[in-house]
Amino acid sequence: MRKLVAAINMTLDGFCDHTAGIADDELHQHYADLLSNAGTILYGRVTYQLMEYWRTVVENPTGNKAMDEFAVIMDCIPKIVFSHTLKNVEWESARLANRDIEEEVLALKQQSGKDILVGSPGLIVALTQLGLIDEYQLCVHPVIIGKGLPLFKNINDKIILKLLKTKSFNSGAITLYYEPSEQ
Repeated sequence: MRKLVAAINMTLDGFCDHTAGIADDELHQHYADLLSNAGTILYGRVTYQLMEYWRTVVENPTGNKAMDEFAVIMDCIPKIVFSHTLKNVEWESARLANRDIEEEVLALKQQSGKDILVGSPGLIVALTQLGLIDEYQLCVHPVIIGKGLPLFKNINDKIILKLLKTKSFNSGAITLYYEPSEQ
């Protein structure tokens, strides 16, 4: 069975904002490696539309090796987009989900292949509430922004996680690897 991994950047005060983190070469390499070892990534509409930026980098490389390599990997990984408003997606490696989130994810997990990533705050919350996330990889940046979209918005029940490991970056960011506790 494939593992479902929630992987996201967040600020020290718990907000998800892709513009607030410290996106240096080391972090781009970390996420390039993560994507290379995954078979699919799940996005909601807003995050998907933010990630479409990387298509432009593939078409017009920046000259920054880490960013350009990340863009190529992001371009290639299959993406499934959950949206009530999009009627189609133009990115060749993307498709709209054709089932509800629980059915789609349960079907994906039964397939053979590499892990499934989820990188949208709303999907992470929905999949947490469904008990379908096998691992959380939370990259916490040493940044406080004071406002924004909290990662675990609308989670009302206590969820205990078990720390598996950590990974520190030169920027001061740290990725915390957790799995749901058996409790």
